[in-house]
Amino acid sequence: MNREKAMATRAARKSSAGVRGGKKSSAGSGNGNSRNGGNSPRGNGARGNGARGKTREAELQRIRSHPQPPMPKQHQEYPGLESELNPRPQYKAPLYKGSGKLNGKVAIVTGGDSGIGRAVAVLFAREGADVAIMFLPEEQSDADETREAIEAEGRRALLLPGDVTDPEYCEDCVEQVFKTFGSVDVLVNNAAFQKNQESIEDIDYEQMERTFRTNFFGYFYMAKAALKRMKKGAAIINTGSITGLEGEKTLLDYSATKGAIHAFTKSLAQNLVEKGIRVNAVAPGPVWTPLNTQSSDTEHVQKFGADAGMERPGQPEELAPAYVFLASNVDSSYISGLILPVLGGDAIAG
Repeated sequence: MNREKAMATRAARKSSAGVRGGKKSSAGSGNGNSRNGGNSPRGNGARGNGARGKTREAELQRIRSHPQPPMPKQHQEYPGLESELNPRPQYKAPLYKGSGKLNGKVAIVTGGDSGIGRAVAVLFAREGADVAIMFLPEEQSDADETREAIEAEGRRALLLPGDVTDPEYCEDCVEQVFKTFGSVDVLVNNAAFQKNQESIEDIDYEQMERTFRTNFFGYFYMAKAALKRMKKGAAIINTGSITGLEGEKTLLDYSATKGAIHAFTKSLAQNLVEKGIRVNAVAPGPVWTPLNTQSSDTEHVQKFGADAGMERPGQPEELAPAYVFLASNVDSSYISGLILPVLGGDAIAG
């Protein structure tokens, strides 16, 4: 008897599965009236499956579009221009949909004219932030393109030419941003200088000093200046490198600065945790930017990225979401002092 009752109960449940509170459920109708706005896989039926299939195919097509070695032989003089790279770095991230993670925020991105900096500036704008970019005067044409990309996302852009090796320039930029936009919420230290050398004997003192003044002193100057205007909830993101984790035999001075940046990131995070300001770093592997064509000979450029796990260099648009993640209190409010590796399939012990 109990068994018969149980069977009857299950049958009743099945027959009333489409009814909630005396009304028919829209779970199977796909008309947008279900509790999840019609986005349930069950609710969308065949149309939902088709949309998912198109999304997956678009993702695969974008991945397949990322160039693989051998890259065209090329070399640029310092600092190099993204507009002259072949192929052009991919920064637009057409499949990335903004969701307001940085609404009302103001960000400063050093080295924001090209490469990773440009891609970060564009996604920050897509997430609702106004963005100021700092760059060398020789990079003005690249910076103009970045400004257009930021404004195309419906946000304001501020261009600040100069050199981060000058502490007065760094302080002035922060004040200009504050006066123009009213706050400084996110700082991305990204400007960099590197030059490959086969031996320590080939690195003169001028190169070593330039590398440290750009890559480390510039980060220190910017952090110190920005903190005068930052409040609780602000974030600092430094660009480190796999070379700072594992070293690189042809980048002795550059690797040393990146190791210093990682230690600086962790130390500053500890120093600022009580103020509610988070400090993290992204450590990229090989990424296709002007930095590489101006720092290496044509043979190195041709093979660039071939030794990564995915056997290709990363594209700036593939790095930028990591910066959004670390900038957003929606995503990473409990994360500070992190060195986030983005290495294209390589595993490290760092």
